[in-house]
Amino acid sequence: MDCKVVTIPGDGIGPEIVREACKVLDKVAQVYGHSFHYNEILMGGCSIDAYGVPLTEEALETARQSDAVLLGAVGGNVGNSRWYDVAPNLRPEAGLLAIRKGLNLFANIRPAYLYKELAEACPLKKEIIGDGFDMVIMRELTGGLYFGERHTEEVDGLLQATDTLTYNENEIRRIAIKAFDIAMKRRKSVISVDKANVLDSSRLWRKVVEEVAREYPEVKLEHMLVDNCAMQLVMNPGQFDVVLTENMFGDILSDEASMITGSIGMLSSASLNESKFGMYEPSHGSAPDIAGKDLANPIATILSAAMMLRYSFDLDKEADAIEAAVQKVLTEGYRTADIMSEGCTEVGTARMGDLIAERI
Repeated sequence: MDCKVVTIPGDGIGPEIVREACKVLDKVAQVYGHSFHYNEILMGGCSIDAYGVPLTEEALETARQSDAVLLGAVGGNVGNSRWYDVAPNLRPEAGLLAIRKGLNLFANIRPAYLYKELAEACPLKKEIIGDGFDMVIMRELTGGLYFGERHTEEVDGLLQATDTLTYNENEIRRIAIKAFDIAMKRRKSVISVDKANVLDSSRLWRKVVEEVAREYPEVKLEHMLVDNCAMQLVMNPGQFDVVLTENMFGDILSDEASMITGSIGMLSSASLNESKFGMYEPSHGSAPDIAGKDLANPIATILSAAMMLRYSFDLDKEADAIEAAVQKVLTEGYRTADIMSEGCTEVGTARMGDLIAERI
């Protein structure tokens, strides 16, 4: 299979981790007889430096013409005045919002799985971890508070800021369908997270999710308020299978879920539109403090590449091979600094990529 992949190394550790993911993909291509053709574009701070905007229309069009997008990370330290002392629509993260909207990537899939080898790195007590956990957070990605109207104005001599949270029933229905479809391939359980005791948007969310659930009688649906869900993730993570939620809640809960896996460097993600097209990225940020030091954990990006093979190219066997290679390297005791524990061998970014590629 010939696959056209746009890569967006981005900022901070982004170039390092994307390089290792491509190294693993190239080994997959060699072993299984595929070809990956890469086309790199700029997004984030590096695009601001080059073009004055976080994402150019030309870069977005290049992404549209590809089969899938592999992203590293964008942004830097908020104190970096070169990128942040500007209007919000000109900051690095605005490129991420723009490409999600421009590619209609409304469904974000974030797995959170605890490898038994990393149980010691999990901050939760052993009695809470139990036999581990394996969940998927399905986050709506192109609606809600992040995409609503916003403005700041002076009212009665005081500055007042307004952000608008808006969802329509079609936006809710399509993400709910994705969640229930995934649940059918897993343990047939969906927990829908909202704030229906306060927000009108959440009450509509709950109504539409219940309508969709009637089309999936085999799937058990539960509702959970977002504050309770945040507590339950650290009290009993094993109860979760598919967590369905809106944009801002999903942003926060998926980062919480990533940390109980032992490291945010282990959490991959996929953002899909209504076809097989998707953008694949690690859930962590650009970590500018360790950029260029060969310290970053590339596993989340490598696992994101595996998701790309599975969801955009239907190459399940090849995706399985990457996931098995990651498992083998961890079982053999190799760790980057963020997941290091006593008795293991610490390796850098490039070496970790080499080790995983060698086991494909």
